[in-house]
Parts: sequence; C-alpha cells; structure tokens
Amino acid sequence: MRYLPPSSSLLALGLLFASVVAKPQDGDRTTEQEEAQIKGALPPLDPNAECAGYYYAPVSNALSQFPAPAAQAHMVPGDTEAQDKFNSIKDLIPNIAPKGTPEGDFSSVASYPSDDPDCWWTRTQCVSPKLQGLPPDIFEVPEPLTNGYGFDDGPNCSHNAFYDFLQEQNQKATMFFVGTNVIYQPLEAQRALTDGHEICVHTWSHHYMTALSNEDAFAELWYSVTPTCWRPPFGDVDDRIRAIAAALNLQTILWKYDSFDWKVTSGQATPDQVNKNYDDFANTAKTGGFDTPWHGGIILSHEGDQFTMQAAIDNYPKLKDAFKYIVPVGVALNKTRPYVEANYSLPTFDKYISGTTVVLGETPQSDGATTSLALGAAAASGTSTAKSSQSSSAGDSNHQAGNSTGNSTGSSGKNDALSTIGSPASSQWLIMVVLTAFFAALHL
Repeated sequence: MRYLPPSSSLLALGLLFASVVAKPQDGDRTTEQEEAQIKGALPPLDPNAECAGYYYAPVSNALSQFPAPAAQAHMVPGDTEAQDKFNSIKDLIPNIAPKGTPEGDFSSVASYPSDDPDCWWTRTQCVSPKLQGLPPDIFEVPEPLTNGYGFDDGPNCSHNAFYDFLQEQNQKATMFFVGTNVIYQPLEAQRALTDGHEICVHTWSHHYMTALSNEDAFAELWYSVTPTCWRPPFGDVDDRIRAIAAALNLQTILWKYDSFDWKVTSGQATPDQVNKNYDDFANTAKTGGFDTPWHGGIILSHEGDQFTMQAAIDNYPKLKDAFKYIVPVGVALNKTRPYVEANYSLPTFDKYISGTTVVLGETPQSDGATTSLALGAAAASGTSTAKSSQSSSAGDSNHQAGNSTGNSTGSSGKNDALSTIGSPASSQWLIMVVLTAFFAALHL
C-alpha cells in the first residue's frame, strides 16, 4: 500500500504566502522536476518536506495583478482589462438575485420557489438551464462504460505520492484547481500539466458562487482562467452564474455520484462510508448503470487532503475492475483543446483508449468556435460517440452541449500565454503564469 502523510499537511496560510513573496533562499526548488522528486509523503521521510515554503519568481512577480490569496476574489483596482471584459458581458447576465452567504448559509432563501426558476443546483440538482442559450451542465460523460475521472481542490502541497501512483498506472485525470492553491503551490500545479492531467477551474477562493455579486463571481473565474472548463465549489450554480461562466467560455462540469471523501477529515463521515460510496459507484457500473451513451459516470472526489488521496489510491483497483475505461472528463468529451493556449492538446477518446494518453504539443484536432457532440451508437462497439467535429440527435437531447472543443473566444483577445513569458503584466490569469512557465520549460 502507498502511504500519504497524516492530516493537516497544508501549512499555515501565512507561511505559504511567505513562500511566494519572500526573497529566494539557498536550496529553493525552482522547477517542477525538483518539486516532484521530493518524497516527503512516504514514511519514514519528513511528512512536511513537500509542504515547506518556497520562492517561485513568476508567481511572486505577478502577485499584484491578482486578488489577495485565501480571500474571496474582487476585481483588482486599476485592472482595466478585467473591467472592460466584465462590461462587455454584463448585459448577458440575467437579473437573478444572489442567494445566501459565501459560506453557504441559505436560510434567507428558505422560501425559494418550488418550480426552481433559476435552475439552482444546490436546491434541486438542476442541470438543464432555464435561461435560453445556456448549454446544459456536464454531469455524465457520453462514452459508455466510462468513468470521467477527476479530483477537486488541488493542487495539494503533499500530492507527490498520489501523482506518482497515477503516473505508475498511466492514469490521467481532470484536476479542478483552486486559484489560491495555485498561488501557494505553483510547481505542484505544473506537475499536473507535466504528467498529462487536464486542469479545470475551481474558482479563486472556493466560496458558494450563487451568494456573490455579479462582479465578484466574475472575478472568481477571471483570475483563474486559461482552462476552458470549471466546476462550481459545492456544486453551487444557477443560471446567473452559468451565464457569467459561459461568457468566459467555461463549460460547467458537475457530477452525479459523490464519494463524500471530503467529509472524513471534518468527522462527518467514516472511511468505511467513503469506501462503500466507491463500492456503490463501481457496482452501478457492473450492473449496467453506465452502459448507454451519455450515461458514463462522474463521481466527486478530492485531492484536498491525505485521506481523500489515499482513498482514491485504495479504491482505484475496484474502479478499474468495474469500468471499461477511466479517462479525464475532457477526453470523454473529445475536447482536444482544453486551454486558451493553442499548442497543448488532449488526445481524443479513441486515441486515449488506444494507449496515447498524452499528445503534448500537438495541434488540437478541432478548433472551431462551436462544435457539437455526436451521440451515436458507435460507442457500444468501443468507438467514440463524441467526435469533436460532428453532430447527432442520438442520445438524451438534454445532454447535448455546444462549445465541446472549449475554444476560448471569451478571453477578450488576450494574447497566447507563450507571448507573455517574462512579462507578467501582460497576463491577468494565474494559471496562465503557470502554463507559461511550463511551456517555456518544454521549449514549445
């Protein structure tokens, strides 16, 4: 069994913040390769070795362009690019009032209408927006017998043992990264890219999005983008928040099953209950629950702490046994262009299941502004039902989503990140800083 260190691996926020603003010190890790070699998560080595603070110049030099770490995002004063972009989309945002508090107290909306006019997932698990023109949420994947595999709340500073395990299995996943965590763990974020995982946005500060004003909800996404997909923290989304995300060309990814792994560290669940949730998910696969197009499974799991990562490791064999394919969500959608940057591509589903799990540097196969998913019956024979340049009426029409290539025309003409190397002022997006450094290291 592979072991992860005990709970509370994240250092105090003050120490982490110091790690990106302090002066460089002798021995600082400066590359993703150096960070990935730290094996502090494996006893008997120091369990805190991975989480020691470090200086990383690309992030440190750009801090003034982003909201304060570990706090709810607001537009940075003087950020005319962000303000201009918000002004260009504000007329697309429906007049829906914020709900509850950013911490999730919704007692003030106890009398919310039973017909759910806002398609509010938190109250009704609604995934088919009622505002005309919004694409449906992704909560299942089009490929049968397939697990759209992913983890929330990263990057975690102590994730090397977990990522080593995934690497040993040649298993890629979708990582839903919190912007503040990328500030604190930029090289850990780069490792996800190096290892071939897909990165999606999980907002800047992990608050309940429907409680935020239009401007603040925009900021939570704007300062976390070059990916073209996102997952709302706690699943908290309604048509107002969907409209803001869609205007930034972010595809909303939810889930249908929940491991509830996140409850264990807080004492709200036991490890046995989490294992049973994984068992139930696997048994649903074995009994035909994911056999038809657009009913592939997505289960909510987390990179958030040592228990959640260890649970993922421990339960991986049963998922491998139950599902024919385990792939990143973007791969299951045949979304070959996952980022604004045009020189990073995901493999198609057919390529991935044939053994080509990374196609770094290839030109994406489809780069039109909008491309529909094809939901043909061909998946039953093991070929892709979600070809990225086709369209079909087969399958559940409520699931057919446009913009499947994820091309970001919502970037307000922002330059390719490769042109911003060494010039942090030209980029307003945190993950763009990390992507820029990563691509530069590969000399792409």
